[in-house]
Amino acid sequence: MSWAALLGLLAALLLLLLLTRRRTRRPGEPPLDLGSIPWLGHALEFGRDVASFLTRMKEKHGDIFTVLVGGRYVTVLLDPHSYEAVVWEPRSRLDFHAYAVFLMERMFDVQLPHYSPSEEKARMRPTLLHRDLQALTEAMFTNLHCILLGDAAEGPRGWRETGLLDLCYSSLLRAGYLTLYGVEASPRTLQSQARDSAHSADVYHTFRQLDLLLPKLARGSLSMGDKDRVSSVKGHLWKLLSPVRLATRAQRSSWLESYLLHLEELGVSEEMQARALVLQLWATQGNMGPAAFWLLLFLLKNPEALAAVRGELERVLWRAEQPVSQMTTLPQKVLDNMPVLDSVLNETLRLTAAPFITREVVVDMAMPMADGREFSLRRGDRLLLFPFLSPQKDPDIYSDPEIFKYNRFLNADGSEKKDFYKDGKRLKSYTVPWGAGHNQCLGRGYATSSIKQFVVLVLSCCELELASTDVEVPEFDLSRYGFGLMQPEQDVPVRYRVRP
Repeated sequence: MSWAALLGLLAALLLLLLLTRRRTRRPGEPPLDLGSIPWLGHALEFGRDVASFLTRMKEKHGDIFTVLVGGRYVTVLLDPHSYEAVVWEPRSRLDFHAYAVFLMERMFDVQLPHYSPSEEKARMRPTLLHRDLQALTEAMFTNLHCILLGDAAEGPRGWRETGLLDLCYSSLLRAGYLTLYGVEASPRTLQSQARDSAHSADVYHTFRQLDLLLPKLARGSLSMGDKDRVSSVKGHLWKLLSPVRLATRAQRSSWLESYLLHLEELGVSEEMQARALVLQLWATQGNMGPAAFWLLLFLLKNPEALAAVRGELERVLWRAEQPVSQMTTLPQKVLDNMPVLDSVLNETLRLTAAPFITREVVVDMAMPMADGREFSLRRGDRLLLFPFLSPQKDPDIYSDPEIFKYNRFLNADGSEKKDFYKDGKRLKSYTVPWGAGHNQCLGRGYATSSIKQFVVLVLSCCELELASTDVEVPEFDLSRYGFGLMQPEQDVPVRYRVRP
């Protein structure tokens, strides 16, 4: 390296150091922790294991602090009593649009003119509620039945060996794709169902290749080989979900029809519409499979919990005129009458849902805390809530917070438990798996019903067992923090077969 280049490098490092160290904590601001590396600050620790890093910062600074992460100043709030004030703050002060648009472009190459997440949510809300939700639930059951159980005319089938995550993720995403994006033909025939099975499998396997690389995409850390693979995978998905190809599909959901009309009204090209539809496939289907994986794994590892869920299903379904395997729909009154399964699902989400709730600080502002304190936030900083640490893993709220307890969300009389406390005060939000406030997930009802239907079908119509009884619950893939449901470092081998 020449002297000129070396001097240039040293000058750049000095400039970074000066830019980083120029910021000091002002009166009334949260504790400031710049880390030891100029500009990067705590970026390496944040990216490596954000939960452990933020736990350490909380022990050092308390439940609110500001850290430097890759040139950005991020104020982290971990007091669940104070979350409500943040998530309902108007966009003119705390904005969640900018970060959503940034990730939309970086991860999925989607750029929409005059894009407004709030307007889009308002447009999509009616298609995911009430009568439309019931239609989605019924279609999802039909498609799960076809994907998981196949054609009854095939006769008895033997044991299959697979990974539990692959079983759950593929079944739910493929069925969800057919539910939202349409099927081959109506009425369905054996031939069209076979084509639906093959096509949805292609969609899933291609999507899964992209899904595994999304954390690197979001953080801008793809290798050259990764970039080539991502480009190829995205290109294939854009073809599979192109508006022209989807136009011929039958039984398309009202959600899809409304969303495509919305994109057309925005003046979005067909190529960009395909990209947006891939984004929506991830947004609507990307968390259900991992959630079902953890739920079934916890049941398989906890015989008492599995017996309780099976007992509830027997009580709820024994009056049915036909077995679940022959039902064309699972009545909503059945789905709504499963408090034990609801508790298991809530406990699963408490342990494994780890989304970031982010806001961009638009103006210098004062943020009141629930305990009466007040802190100043600077314009241009980012505000981050991480409910995975608190309330969900907070030992002051939950006893033995790392342990799965299937009845944690049940009262003694079998009703749903909703009263949880911190510092003697009842919590409004004791788990936050679906986001909160202005940015709460619209599809949570559809997702919850889909997961429960899948679990009912598996436990009622299949025999499922771990390939080895001594298999351990895998560790998290730490790169998934912030993206919704955590995924395991490795899949768990299982054996299953459809009951004759």
